[in-house]
Amino acid sequence: MTAHPHDLHEPNAPHRAEPGTASAHAHEDDPSHDHAHPHARGHAGKHHHGHSHAHGHSHHHALPDNRRSFAIGAAINLAFVMVETLFGLASNSLSLLADAGHNLGDVLGLLLAWGAATLARRVPSRRFTYGLRSSTILAGLTNAMVLMLVTGGIVVEALQRLFATHPQPVIAPVVMWVALAGIVVNGGSALLFLRDKAHDLNARGAWLHLAADALVSLGVAVSAFLIPLTGWLRLDAITSLVIAAVIIHGTWDTLRDTLSLALHAVPSGVDAGEVRACLEALPGVREVHDLHIWAMSTTEIALTAHLVMPDDRGSDQFVAQVCERLSSEFGIVHATLQIEGGSVPCALAPETVV
Repeated sequence: MTAHPHDLHEPNAPHRAEPGTASAHAHEDDPSHDHAHPHARGHAGKHHHGHSHAHGHSHHHALPDNRRSFAIGAAINLAFVMVETLFGLASNSLSLLADAGHNLGDVLGLLLAWGAATLARRVPSRRFTYGLRSSTILAGLTNAMVLMLVTGGIVVEALQRLFATHPQPVIAPVVMWVALAGIVVNGGSALLFLRDKAHDLNARGAWLHLAADALVSLGVAVSAFLIPLTGWLRLDAITSLVIAAVIIHGTWDTLRDTLSLALHAVPSGVDAGEVRACLEALPGVREVHDLHIWAMSTTEIALTAHLVMPDDRGSDQFVAQVCERLSSEFGIVHATLQIEGGSVPCALAPETVV
C-alpha cells in the first residue's frame, strides 16, 4: 500500500487511479474515525485496470485505541515502583526490590506501547507507505528484552543472598503490607487491558505481566508472613528466584512472538497452508504463487499473492469476495492480489524466490 498526500480521500469518496499506474489507492487513517464498517481503512474494494494487477482490501476492525489504558497503567505502576523501592530498601527485602524491578520493566513497556500505539495511528506517507504500524511490534520486542535483562540482575542478586554465610534480616511486616498493596495495584492495572488482550499482542503482554505481578506480590506477601514464623531468612531470596522464574516464563512467549513478527513470520494465529488451500480452491484459479503473509502491526495481518487465472482475469467482484473471505476466515485485513493469465512465466513463482 502506497499512500501519497494527494491520493488521500474521504472515507466515502470513490477510488481514483493515477494514469499509467497499475493501481492507485490510499486510505484516510484518521484515528478519530470509526473503522467498524467494511469500508474502514482497508475497504473491501479493489482495482482492476485491464492488466493483471488487482488490489483488494477488507479491514473490519480498527487499531484498538488503548492509549489511555497504557498511560493510566504506566502512571499507577510508576508511583508504586517508587513506593516499593523505598520500602524494599528500608526493609532490606530483595523480593520487594525484585518486584519493584519487574514493575519498572512493566512501566517502561507500558510507556513504549503507549508511544507505539500513538505512532501506529499515523497516516501513511510517501516514505512510510504502511504508516508506523510496525512500531507496536518493536515496542513489544523491546519490552520483552528489557524484562529479561532486569530479571537477570534479580537472579544474580538472589543467588548471592541465598548462598551468603550470614543472611541479612528482613523487616517482614513492612514487606507484607507493601506486597498486599501491590496485589491491588497490579490487579487493577491488568483489568485495563482485559478487553483488548485477545487481539493485540502489546495489550496481551501488558495484561499477562500485570496479572503475573499481582500473583508475584501475593507470593512476596506469603513469604513475608512466613519469615517471622519460621525464622528462615533465606526464604526472601528463594521468593526472588521464584519471581524471576515467573517473569521469564511470562516474558518468553512475548519475546518469541514479537521477534517472529519483527522478522515478518506468518503470525501464529494464521495457518499459511490453509490460506494457500483456500486460494487454490477458488473458481478459475489454476495456481497460487508468491504468497506472503506477515504482520503490519500487533493487530493487523497483511497478504500478497499471485493468482494464475488463464480463463478469467478476475472481476472486481471476485477480488472483493476473496478479500472478504480472507478477512472473515483468517483475520487478514490487508490483502493485495495480482491476477495473472499464465501465458508469461512469473519470475516470482518459485517458492525460493522473494
